[in-house]
Amino acid sequence: MNFWDLLTSAKIQGFIEEAFSKRLDALQVSTRLAKEGYSNEERSAIMDYMALVPKYREKFFEDKSGKGKFLLCDRLALEQSTAKDIGRWKAKLWPTEGTVSDLCCGMGGDSLFLPETLKVTGFDLDGDRLAMYRYNMQALGKSVDTQCRDVRSVENAADYFTIDPARRALEGENQRDLRNLTPTLEEVVEISKHYKGGMAKLPPGYPPAEIPDGSEILYLGGHSDCRECLVLFGALAKNPDTVRAIIVDKSGETLAEWSRKRDRSTETLDDDLQEKLDKNDSLEGKDRTYRTATSKSDLPLGEISQYISEPAPVLIRSHLFNQAALACDPSAHLISEGIAYVASELPLPAPEFASYKVLAHAEIATGAVRNMLKEHGIGKITLKLRGVKLDPDAEIKRLKPKGKESAILFYTRAYGEKIAILTRRCPLPRA
Repeated sequence: MNFWDLLTSAKIQGFIEEAFSKRLDALQVSTRLAKEGYSNEERSAIMDYMALVPKYREKFFEDKSGKGKFLLCDRLALEQSTAKDIGRWKAKLWPTEGTVSDLCCGMGGDSLFLPETLKVTGFDLDGDRLAMYRYNMQALGKSVDTQCRDVRSVENAADYFTIDPARRALEGENQRDLRNLTPTLEEVVEISKHYKGGMAKLPPGYPPAEIPDGSEILYLGGHSDCRECLVLFGALAKNPDTVRAIIVDKSGETLAEWSRKRDRSTETLDDDLQEKLDKNDSLEGKDRTYRTATSKSDLPLGEISQYISEPAPVLIRSHLFNQAALACDPSAHLISEGIAYVASELPLPAPEFASYKVLAHAEIATGAVRNMLKEHGIGKITLKLRGVKLDPDAEIKRLKPKGKESAILFYTRAYGEKIAILTRRCPLPRA
């Protein structure tokens, strides 16, 4: 049942603002709505929507500018939309004049941030999504057109296009196969031939070997995430056959950026390594092969050093963490194949890396790790896992750390063997 008219009514939006200002809990909200004569289904729809309001205000608006503004969405549409920091950054890739087709427009997450000078048309096969799109663009004072059409049948509709292929068939259902997109990347490539240029938003882990030559590949995220793989086509691909990794700050400005020429030899695993990865689930201990990067690393293997560092996720996804590490410390190396922990004699800088000073290391055995913690007076630990599977909370309880100091404990691999590395976070540079 569609409750869009109810949710967009002045009466319900006023009630929602009042409920927020008075900090009414769920029972109070439900009781108030029942007294006003709303049915169980209507109350459920209103309360589900209320839960989304602070989320989309945080995602799309500054705290103050978002207060009192309402958009139309459901949970799935909100989850799939581009947030304000990435949206603002991507807006700078567009020309200042021309027409744009927002294909698979959804609730309008990409159109929200397009330059005002561009004429935009939203396309979607889902009537509910188009209703969201029209309402949201109007609510933000944007003039757009809409068409209910299969985006694969849209030809020569504009100068440029943007597309976010569907990755989930149902709400709450994750598509485990990253290549299971609608439309497929092959279809997106065909679509791109009808435009001067455009961009496609792919999952960060999408197989890079399947992305066509002549495009530009961008991995976008913040300090601690990689949120999308953006593929630029035609006139928008200012650096064709280049891979870039960009860390974006909260305001949508570039915090750090790296690039390399595309090398297809790093995008396809050799047959022996691929076979090992395919058999991982049936292997144990040092026989298992672990990969957290999406491509091969050209960093050598070596011993545990003075520091261990975690590359930013955009660097791992883009296969640029090795280049960034060696630029800071020529001695940088991995301690285990396929695990993106970089060992070095010098701390590697933020925001490219989160660096930790190594205090000690021991085999992963309860007695050995307890002794290491006791020797350094560690009573509070944060446990980081990579290449080792266990329940972090249960392991911390089992270790029973006692002491006044705090530390970060890595459970990982060194030359394939399980190892515990005790560290302290290096201080971040002052802004």
